[in-house]
Amino acid sequence: MAYDYKELKAHGFMQQKQPGCFSMRLKSVGGKFTAAQLQTVQEVAEKFGEGYVHLTSRQGIEIPFIKEKDIEDVKKTLAAGGLATGFCGAQVRTITACQGCAICRSGLIDTSRLAESFAERYAGRSLPHKFKVGFTGCHNNCLKTEENDIGVKGAVKPVWQHDSCKFCGACVKICPQGALAMDRENKKITWNHRKCVYCGKCIKSCSFGAWEKKIGFAVSFGGLYGNRIAVGKKFTPIIYGEDKLYKTLDAALDYFEQHGKKGERFRNLLDRIGWDEFRQVIKAAAE
Repeated sequence: MAYDYKELKAHGFMQQKQPGCFSMRLKSVGGKFTAAQLQTVQEVAEKFGEGYVHLTSRQGIEIPFIKEKDIEDVKKTLAAGGLATGFCGAQVRTITACQGCAICRSGLIDTSRLAESFAERYAGRSLPHKFKVGFTGCHNNCLKTEENDIGVKGAVKPVWQHDSCKFCGACVKICPQGALAMDRENKKITWNHRKCVYCGKCIKSCSFGAWEKKIGFAVSFGGLYGNRIAVGKKFTPIIYGEDKLYKTLDAALDYFEQHGKKGERFRNLLDRIGWDEFRQVIKAAAE
């Protein structure tokens, strides 16, 4: 059977330096695989590869030394074990995610569920160039969201409750950005939203319930980490509600699809035409 190597690459088969061999990338969402799926990975690696796998930087699994003659049999074995090949090329790539609030004590958002939802909507969508998305549960930023074309981070807005406050000062002391100030004489705590990074440490530090929390998403755009390194930019402090989050993500992907040149990364597009118009598009979607 004659293969189109460009098509093979788009579906996770990357040619190795060894003739006739491919390093096969598996579909992954947030790095989550079941124990049964891992047994299938072992079976494929031992039967069709060289008995080992490679764990990628984006929480995926690659099985090297898959022979061209075995590709169809490999696909059948993967499908029987609940697996599929992943994505390469100019499309939305593997969605990364930490374990989020379902597992982690620091997590503010359900990153695994959000990553799965995003993958269902967007994974494999063709774009001018590869496009990377990452979800992280809190300001600890385990997934380094600002390195992605789009990064989504759990964020929380602190809302002070005067009647519950004992003015112990714990929240003021723990704030890493100095965004809180206490006026004991007038019984008041002031919050500087320009300094706040929405990490929620002030809320966790309070033993008296003097802070209410409003949880949302801090979204960054245009991150790069490769031949060129650039930190993603944020245009809105927090986006509240999953409906607005998806409207925002839809707007960003549509903008890239409409304005990007073939082979141009998202950040390079924004730098080329300027950020002002895109900023307005995102603000309109978020509002």
